[in-house]
Amino acid sequence: MSPQIPTYLFAWNPDKWEWTNLDEQIEDLKAGRKVIEEWSCTSHKRIRVGDRAFLTLVGSKGRGIVGSGYIASEPFLSKHWGGKEKFIHNVMIEFDALLNPFREPYLTLELLKMGPLEKQHWTPQTSGISIKPDLVEELEAVWKDFISTAK
Repeated sequence: MSPQIPTYLFAWNPDKWEWTNLDEQIEDLKAGRKVIEEWSCTSHKRIRVGDRAFLTLVGSKGRGIVGSGYIASEPFLSKHWGGKEKFIHNVMIEFDALLNPFREPYLTLELLKMGPLEKQHWTPQTSGISIKPDLVEELEAVWKDFISTAK
């Protein structure tokens, strides 16, 4: 068995931040082009380039996994995305899969609460929390299966 890649959960709340070019980025991925986004990161002291990232939808518009990728930068300080006069740690994520939860099926919280994956908190208040190492293999399998059948 190969060594496990540290895996982190990043949150997207459409109530707080509108992803205006999401559909374009999904098309870019389908065409084989890179899609890289800056995301806030709580685990900035542990996270490294090459670590795995999953994007979870939170807020009033739905809940569940809508994307995956890999960390593409070391953590860095950047102005808060909400325009507040404070700085937060961010990383760049290179996505390998993105779903628009308003136009297509995604891996819902209900599906994530079945079996062993129910041990993870899938709707965090902050981005960049660690996914329990003993759940990563299961999550990867469920995600891969979902993505391959959702198309």
